[in-house]
Parts: sequence; C-alpha cells; structure tokens
Amino acid sequence: MRLGNSSTTMKSEAHKIFENLFVLEMANNHWGDRQRGLRIIREFGAVVRENQVKAAFKLQIRDAESFIHPLYKGNEGLRYIRKTEAARLSFDDYAALVEAIKEASCLPMATPFDENSVETCLKLNLPLLKIASSDINDWPLLEKIASTKLPVVLSTGGATEREIDAAVLFFEKRGLALALNHCVSLYPSENYRLELNQIDYLRRRYPALVIGFSSHEYQDWRASMFISQAKGARIWERHIDLPYDDGRSMSPYCSSPGQIDEWFKAWRLAQEMSGGSGEERRVCLPEEIAYLDALARGVYARRGLEPGFVINSRTFFDDFYLAVPLHKGQLSSREILHGEKLARAMKADEALNLDCLDGEYSRDPNQRALILRRGL
Repeated sequence: MRLGNSSTTMKSEAHKIFENLFVLEMANNHWGDRQRGLRIIREFGAVVRENQVKAAFKLQIRDAESFIHPLYKGNEGLRYIRKTEAARLSFDDYAALVEAIKEASCLPMATPFDENSVETCLKLNLPLLKIASSDINDWPLLEKIASTKLPVVLSTGGATEREIDAAVLFFEKRGLALALNHCVSLYPSENYRLELNQIDYLRRRYPALVIGFSSHEYQDWRASMFISQAKGARIWERHIDLPYDDGRSMSPYCSSPGQIDEWFKAWRLAQEMSGGSGEERRVCLPEEIAYLDALARGVYARRGLEPGFVINSRTFFDDFYLAVPLHKGQLSSREILHGEKLARAMKADEALNLDCLDGEYSRDPNQRALILRRGL
C-alpha cells in the first residue's frame, strides 16, 4: 500500500515548509519562567544563525484549566500533572516567546495538546503545528487541528501501521500539508532502539510526504544524523535545554547549544557527503573522467596493414591488440570497430589514431572531440 499519492499540491506545499527543517523542542524546559524561555531562544538562536540552517523553536501548549481534571489539579504525585502545572505560561508569555523566536529568524511552532490550545496557536499566528505521537488517534484534537488549515508534522511514535494510515488519509482528504516524523517514544533512547530503517518504510509507504526523524538518543547523534540524512529524512527534531543554576542536571535526551552546533555541523557534512539528487544519474566530474580515461586500453596494430584495410569485429584480434597506455586521439577498447577503413598504412605496434581511419569516428565531431581530449 502506498499512500499520499493523490495530491501533488500537498507534496509541493510540504516541501516548501518542511524540507531541511530543524525543530528545536523546548518542551517544558522554560518551567513557566518567561525569562528562562527567552534565554533558551537567544542562546540557541545564535547557534542557528551561525550555522545558517532553517530552524523552528517548538513550544508545548496545554490549557491546564481544561486539560487537567478538577480533582487532580495540584496533584504532586502524578508527574505529568506536576510538570504541566509547573510549566504553565500565560498567553502574554507565549506571545513574548513567539516574538523572540521570530527575531531570532526562526519559525515559531507548537504542539497543542487540547482544543483550547489549538485556539491559542491560532491567536499566536503560528505557521505550523506538531501532533505528538500520543495524539495520533485523538480524533477530536485532529479535527480541531485540521480546521486551522495549517501544515502539520505528525510523530508516529508507538503507532500501528493502521493508525498512521488513518491519520495520513485524514489529512490527505482535506488537502492539508503533512509530514511524518519517525521516532521512538523512549526518553532517552538507546542506540539499538533507534530503528532508523523505519525512515525507509515511511518513505516507501507515503511517497508524497516529507519524512523526518525525531531524535531522543543521548550517546552519538552525529551517527544518527549521517544515517537519517542518507536515508532521506528531511526534518530533524531534538529536545533542547540549558544548564540550571541550581545544579540540576539536564535530561539526558536534551541537547545544549554546543551539542546542537555539533548536530548542525554533522548535517552539513552529511549533505556534503551525500552529494546531489538521488533521483537521477549524477554529472561525473571532469577530473574523474580523465582519471578513468587514463586506465582505458588503446588499440594497437598487431601487424602491418595496408591503406583501405577494412576492420572486421570477428577477426579483430588477428589484426589488432589492446594495451595501455591510451594516447590522445587513439581509439580504445570502448569503441566498437567494424567496417571502418584504414586511410593510410599502419606499422606493427602502431596506435590506431583518428588520422588512420576513414569512417564514423573520424567524421563525427562529438566522438572526435571525446577521443582527442582523453589519454596521454
């Protein structure tokens, strides 16, 4: 089954906004502190500018009043509720962070976890949204997000094939721009659990969509960058954070500005090593062609031959032999020789050059130019 084929508009729009996009996930690491959030944007924004990449800062937005059941508000024993309440920001706080993201020449985006938060995203005038893996089959939320008509990055996390198909069809039928992120929803992820071959699976199954990689590993993200770039991922996402003044440790799956700088540079190197398009044959370098031409065997006369002699492919090795080096203007083992006449006599061990022939190779300007410029 191959999905995502019916809408070329969907594909072109996705490429415009998603292609080679880095998503810097702030999550709740501002901890409800506007100034800390601004500092995160400022320090990571400097790294983005230095590396000249297209990046988005991603916020997480939850309307705590409606998101948390009234009986569980203030419940310190449930980590998710505790973090949600501790990281709460006002609309003005979010607006200030969004403005700082724009000033850093980055895209502001967010993951809304409820319908009220989708409305907040609209009020903040965000250009694109993210759907968390946990919400891939939260249909009321998906309906609300789809109503915005905004481009969406959808993380696949622990979803089944059927769930991913359903979500892709949902957005495709509405003609909305969608990208899929492969991710393993373990924080952090060990290297052996990254499942990077899923990038191949997603690209084959959803060929019209941009596929990305949401990375939670904590040991060597350079290697995963090289592999994911080569496999065709074009969105990359990592959690970011700054060291804490009170001595608290950053989460192991979060990256510091220096680590993000290393990540960006790994991408540049991966791009350089991957080269051009994988959809068509590359244009070979002139120095490469010259090197290979120097390895070709040239045609030499085995015996003396008279003018007017007609070369016959069936008896070719009775009259000629192949050897290195190849000289400029000399015919090689790459040319098919049959029916050409000698324009002059040849001595034994003499190179068969263009001036020896009266035929196709001596008259065709393109063939002649190629033969004249190669060899010694």
